[in-house]
Amino acid sequence: MRRNKQDIIFDMLTAVQSKGGFILPTHLLYKSNLSHAKMKDYLDELMTKNVLIYMTDKGKQKIKMTEKGFKFLQSLRKLREFTEAFGI
Repeated sequence: MRRNKQDIIFDMLTAVQSKGGFILPTHLLYKSNLSHAKMKDYLDELMTKNVLIYMTDKGKQKIKMTEKGFKFLQSLRKLREFTEAFGI
């Protein structure tokens, strides 16, 4: 079954959260199960909306979820629970 945009963003944000809010780009690539080009497209959009940001930690570039990102993920979880409760 193909994932829609909401599912992909949910998977990406969940992957970042599961790593404590910080993740290496390659780890996000594997966990989100996307091609490099598609992941870059989604990352660009999420960064433009200030959901994720790049940061440097010990000389490595990492992706960090912002407070807005955590709130957005929480809202996506609530939306999923609501739709699943009604079988949508």
